Amino acid sequence: MNATVVGLVTPHLLRVVDLANEAEKGMNVDWHVRQAVSATMGELGDQYNASALAAAYVEGLENAARQAPRTRVAYIRVLQAAAATARSLRRD
Repeated sequence: MNATVVGLVTPHLLRVVDLANEAEKGMNVDWHVRQAVSATMGELGDQYNASALAAAYVEGLENAARQAPRTRVAYIRVLQAAAATARSLRRD
């Protein structure tokens, strides 16, 4: 199998984006975000290129938050919280 960084990271990013969308609808997703990020960092940490994968994951979360319209406050908050959690869990 020839997995790429994008191929390995994208499903994890989309999981958090889905949770951020749910937060915009008024749902409390904090626990779910922490669990998703923790599980992701554990899975990515088992790969031979864990450092690159973790960096891509954090960068993807930060970019999604940065590119979101400023009116999507809850969405941005969830993505920023996920990025901060992922940064704190990195094993570099």
